[in-house]
Amino acid sequence: MPSFDIVSELDKHELTNAIDQANKEVTTRYDFKGTDSSFTLKDNVVTLKTESEFQLQQMLNMLIEKANRRGVDVKCMEIKDPDIQLKTAKQVVEMKEGLDAALAKKIIKAIKDAKLKVQANKQEDSVRVTGKKRDDLQAVMQLLKGMEDLDMPLQFNNFRD
Repeated sequence: MPSFDIVSELDKHELTNAIDQANKEVTTRYDFKGTDSSFTLKDNVVTLKTESEFQLQQMLNMLIEKANRRGVDVKCMEIKDPDIQLKTAKQVVEMKEGLDAALAKKIIKAIKDAKLKVQANKQEDSVRVTGKKRDDLQAVMQLLKGMEDLDMPLQFNNFRD
């Protein structure tokens, strides 16, 4: 019986490359000369440190641009409020990964509402879709690609015939 998994994964290697590129750009840009500005990545959390709120906004734009170029979807970024003090500004960007219960439930409901002849079951951090025909599974993929209100990027893995 054909099946596939719906997952939301983060390419950590590409994220690391994007942060390295952003750090390199911060060290070479004139408006960041003499500042102790940096990006750090630890456990899917990117921390931006600099001296002013304006520079922090510039660094955030830089991070989004570099991540987008490297193929890291911006939808998986959860941008926290900046922490601005006298001579330091800090902001945390959390990188979300995996399907939480609410999003999995929304995906399953959308599949069932489409009245396709498939079954969708929640796994640990993915949704497994099984059906008798390959065309039904491909219709589910097209349905999910067309949904705009999903706040996470989706990938389709383990397609078995």
